Amino acid sequence: MTIFQAIILGVVQGLTELLPISSSAHLAVFPWIFKWSQIPESFDIALHFGTLLAISLFFVKDWIGLLKGGFKQVVKKEKSLEGKMFWYLVLATIPAGILSLVLDKLSDCVFGGSMIPIAIALIVMGIVLYIVDKKASANTNYENMTLLQAVLVGISQAIAAAFPGVSRSGITMTVARALGIDRESAAKYSFLLSTPIILAAVIVSLDAFVLDLAFVIGVLTSFIVGMIVIKFLLNYLKKGSFKGFAIYRIVFGILILGLTFFRF
Repeated sequence: MTIFQAIILGVVQGLTELLPISSSAHLAVFPWIFKWSQIPESFDIALHFGTLLAISLFFVKDWIGLLKGGFKQVVKKEKSLEGKMFWYLVLATIPAGILSLVLDKLSDCVFGGSMIPIAIALIVMGIVLYIVDKKASANTNYENMTLLQAVLVGISQAIAAAFPGVSRSGITMTVARALGIDRESAAKYSFLLSTPIILAAVIVSLDAFVLDLAFVIGVLTSFIVGMIVIKFLLNYLKKGSFKGFAIYRIVFGILILGLTFFRF
C-alpha cells in the first residue's frame, strides 16, 4: 500500500461511508479500476476507524447526552429524549448486528467479490432511493421517532451486509424516508446508528491490526474527509434532497457494468 493509494482510498472512504453511495462498492471498484492490489484487512480497519472517529467526534455531545439519558432512565427512572433515543439505538442495533454477521458471511459465499452484483445493487438502490425520497412525506423528526421506526431503520442495515453496493447509510436513510422521517433527521439517526456497528466491525478485526504509515494516513484522511462530509450532508439536507446521490449511484453502476464487459 503506497502513500498515494492510502490518501486516495482514505478520501474515498470518508466520502462514501457517510454519503448514501456505498463505501464497500467504491473500495472494491477503485483498486479494480486502477489494477491495484487488494486492500489489506489492516488498512480496511484504518479506513473504518477513521470514519468511526469522525462520527464519534462530530456527535460527541449527542453521545454524552444519550449515555447519560439512558443511564438515568434505568437507574433513576428519569425519562428524557436522550434516554428514549439511547434505548431505541440499543434495540435497533442488536438485531441488526446479529443479522449483519450472518448475511455478511452469506454474501462472501454468494457474490465472491464480483463487480456485476455491486453495479446492480448501486443502480437498483439508486432508483429506490430516488422514488422513496420523492414520494415520501416528512411528518416525523428525530425527536418524535417511534420505537418501531427506530428498529426498522436499524434492522435495514443488515441488507447492506448481504448485498455489497447497497450502502449502510443508503439503506437506513431510504427506509427512514419511507417511514416518513424528514431528510435531516434520517441522516442524523443513520450516523448515530452506524457508530456501534462500525465500532463492532473494528473490534472484531483487531487481530489484523498493523500499525504502519499507510494505516496512520488512512485513519487521518478518512477522519478529516468524514468530518467535512457529515457537516455538509446535515446542512445540505435541511433544504436539499437525495436526488443527486441517487443519480450518481445509477451512473456509477452503469459505468461499472460498462467497464466489466469492456474488460471481458
